[in-house]
Amino acid sequence: MTTDTEARAPSIVDVAELAGVSRQTVSRVINDHPAVRPDTRRRVQDVIARLGYRRNAAARTLASKKSNVLGVAVTNAQLSGPSGALLGIDQAARRAGYWVSVTFLRDHTQAEMDAALLHFLDQGAEGAVVIAPNQPTLDAAAQLADRLPIIVATSADTQLHSIDVDQRAGAIRAVRHLIDLGHTDIAHISGPLNEFQAAERASAWSDELAQANLPPGFFAEGDWYPETGYEIGRRIAEQDNRPTAVFAGNDMMAIGLLRAFTEAGIKVPSEISVVGFDNAVGSADLVPPLTTINQDFGTMGEYCLEMLIELIEGREPSLHTVLPELIVRASTAPPRA
Repeated sequence: MTTDTEARAPSIVDVAELAGVSRQTVSRVINDHPAVRPDTRRRVQDVIARLGYRRNAAARTLASKKSNVLGVAVTNAQLSGPSGALLGIDQAARRAGYWVSVTFLRDHTQAEMDAALLHFLDQGAEGAVVIAPNQPTLDAAAQLADRLPIIVATSADTQLHSIDVDQRAGAIRAVRHLIDLGHTDIAHISGPLNEFQAAERASAWSDELAQANLPPGFFAEGDWYPETGYEIGRRIAEQDNRPTAVFAGNDMMAIGLLRAFTEAGIKVPSEISVVGFDNAVGSADLVPPLTTINQDFGTMGEYCLEMLIELIEGREPSLHTVLPELIVRASTAPPRA
């Protein structure tokens, strides 16, 4: 025979009665309020553990008019850049007492982003972070920004409240590193140029070469993936007058480059230097370890949450710039005489 408490989910009243305290005291323990004596806190926590009590999120939302849920819409989540941004945002949200509802977009279309943001509204999300790589996803965020507080992670110039790692500064540091080593023939493999980050990195590469009075190098548009880096790397390997260095738009394409050069018997970095972008997991363990640009997604996540909470609370979000860092490893060296 079971008791009423065993037959149903335990409530805050059950915890209070068994612990011999008020419901207010239980609430204070749950919310880590400091005004609870240590022995009382331990007693209440023991009862919570014994009963398996869990707060009713739906009831709490109705009572407080707050869901403590934030939406995050992500495209290209399998790539290190978007996945790193998502992780940084999620960790910052948890530290701030929020839970993240994530929608992964397969396509970069306005319709799919529209559906994701409407889903967040249906969930009662208090706000959303949109990782917007291109114009259609940015347009979708703009259309719903008056109905839902939104912070956009994008390198585009937009009237929306936005944040991103300074893509141009990162690309300049990558190219300047190669120039400082003495390279004068520097190629670039970009990401898809209809995406803001790829276009920004490619533009910075071109401008930095011109600033150094160097001729435009070999250029090819890629798609962020290793297979494309490999195919373009094979084309570079077959050239009679190969560039002495390649700036890859991200680490994944750089991985493909390294494979192509290895198969062609071209030594990195003594015959050709390679720089990536993202500091992806494993980039330090390649052969040779990859020189790359690190994006501080942890800091970016903190800023995203700070800005979004300010927007939710009706304040003007602070402005932040996340500066990338050059990580020099063994895939770059001065050109061979």
